[in-house]
Amino acid sequence: MPREERIVLSRTYEADVEDVWDLWTTKEGLESWWGPEGFRVTVHSVDLKPQGVMRYAMHAVAPQTIAFMKQHGLPTTTESRVTFTEVVPRRRLAYLHLADFVPGVAPYDVAHQIDLAVHGATVQLTLTIDRMHDEEWTKRAVMGWEMELGFLGKVLAGEKVK
Repeated sequence: MPREERIVLSRTYEADVEDVWDLWTTKEGLESWWGPEGFRVTVHSVDLKPQGVMRYAMHAVAPQTIAFMKQHGLPTTTESRVTFTEVVPRRRLAYLHLADFVPGVAPYDVAHQIDLAVHGATVQLTLTIDRMHDEEWTKRAVMGWEMELGFLGKVLAGEKVK
């Protein structure tokens, strides 16, 4: 599956880099913000090291989200696996996310890389991701990440989002 171009999203948060790192790498942190609107995430395990695996479930919880998933032939709960490829505490986290939830499409890995740079009292987060198998799914992934990075900012500001 050729994916010539990667997608780069960037945000700057007024936060401590340790807090940003913890929200990306711990069960409690991830469950507080990860997943798009209408979904809740349950992290089963996190083995934070190269070749370590994180397993989690994403549950559709909002009525309109459940209806959307059913209408498109998608399950309302998906079990997922992430395999870490690089772990540099408070600087870089890279992983392969197994995309095995698309009806009629053979499972494939989607690479993600999170880079953190401290600038005084702020942290610049740069998320680089592979494109998915087609433009519609790539668009959905980008919309999801845009939303989720917003949730991350709210949690860093002390708000509850999930």
